[in-house]
Amino acid sequence: MNLYKVLLQFIIFSALLAVPPIILTYVENGYWLVTDFWGVFIFLAVLTLMTTMAVLLVQQKNSEMYGQAFLAATTFKLLATLVFILIFIKETKPLKIVFMVDFMYLYFLNMAFEIYGLLRNLRNQNSR
Repeated sequence: MNLYKVLLQFIIFSALLAVPPIILTYVENGYWLVTDFWGVFIFLAVLTLMTTMAVLLVQQKNSEMYGQAFLAATTFKLLATLVFILIFIKETKPLKIVFMVDFMYLYFLNMAFEIYGLLRNLRNQNSR
């Protein structure tokens, strides 16, 4: 799969993912967003993009290492996210429920994009 195509899909996905928080901000329901929500958004978006691109680059160079690269990238993403959560909670002291809702919204939708894109790419490789 072309890396530029994945990059374009990710930009479109991130723009669509940002629409609900923007709407919440403008309809006076901003209390559903934690302080520095956009920092969390950017961190998870960059981490997802790095993970996806790294796995695709490994697949292009050595397709036999695809599974190991996917597991390694996913482990790195999980550990980086846990460290980020620890630092974020210690520094900003957000409301617990609001932070969990915001974080789960961002993390699981980014993970869904990553898995869907990488599995679709793997399916394309198997059909050849």
